[in-house]
Amino acid sequence: MGFFPFRAADLAIDLGTANTVVYLKEHGIVLAEPSVVTLETINGIRRVRAVGDDAKLMMGKTPDNVETIRPLRHGVIADLEVAEEMIRHFVAKAKANAGVRLRGSPEIVLCVPANSTSVERRAIRDAASNAGARQVSLIDEAMAAAIGADLPVTEPYGSMVVDIGGGSTEVGVLSVGGLAVTLSTRIGGDQMDEAISGWVRRNHNLIIGEATSERIKMEIGAATIAGALREMAIRGRDVVRGVPTETTISQEEVVEALRETVGQVVETVRQALEITPPEIAADIIEGGIVMTGGGALLEGIDTVISEATGLPVTIAEDPLMCVARGAGRALEDVPYRGVLHAV
Repeated sequence: MGFFPFRAADLAIDLGTANTVVYLKEHGIVLAEPSVVTLETINGIRRVRAVGDDAKLMMGKTPDNVETIRPLRHGVIADLEVAEEMIRHFVAKAKANAGVRLRGSPEIVLCVPANSTSVERRAIRDAASNAGARQVSLIDEAMAAAIGADLPVTEPYGSMVVDIGGGSTEVGVLSVGGLAVTLSTRIGGDQMDEAISGWVRRNHNLIIGEATSERIKMEIGAATIAGALREMAIRGRDVVRGVPTETTISQEEVVEALRETVGQVVETVRQALEITPPEIAADIIEGGIVMTGGGALLEGIDTVISEATGLPVTIAEDPLMCVARGAGRALEDVPYRGVLHAV
């Protein structure tokens, strides 16, 4: 134990649409849970019943007086009050997970999409301040992803990162500690899930829930067909008869269902390359494109982007944690402090 056992616990939080990852200064990543809150209404009073993993298990299975809410949409806060409760819960749980006794108000670094408005940025700041932050700094998601993926962001060398999250895709071209080009599209893992459930309804007359769509994406989802095709049994409610039923979906169908969504991600990458300064473009030919975020785990998406751009594409190590790890480094390391901005 140090000389000051009760110092404040500074944190970096990747507040994502699908998952929240918390990085505790000097401890690394201490928490990664779904961005879901379950609220219970008793005698007209709403109170939080569960947050994170426990709340996600209840999605689509709650009675009338209980509802599960995802307080973020497309990487920005949609429900300020619930987001505040969620941040407060995750901060307390992160401290408990790290097993450290920390007091005082922490400094919190939060990741935001590049195209978020000043109103959306202020909402994120207010949620963190109300949850007990002493000081709130923001960092662009693309910049945090690049730092987390060990790209040379402070050097006079161009690099490109594509971060596919739950609610948005961030494309950043970085050099000398700043973003030379940044594009953000509100397409991500959630839109992939919606595309799968829409396809299943149209082609199999079957209504499936959010959790089932996500499971299909994670188990047999792919951006292109490579190797042996796989199949998966899915259960849901028959549209015509209204009774629970089971059917089988093939990987080929999932690829077709995701074609449009993957195409929009590829188009965003191409648009970013078209407006990249020529000297930085020359560096990208050598260094290629680095992919981060949960969407980078979709089988074959690196191949599709590589074929569309003619550039080498690599997936960062542990892509789900890259943004939080990068934000944490910006909090800890003096050379990166310049990439943080106040609101």
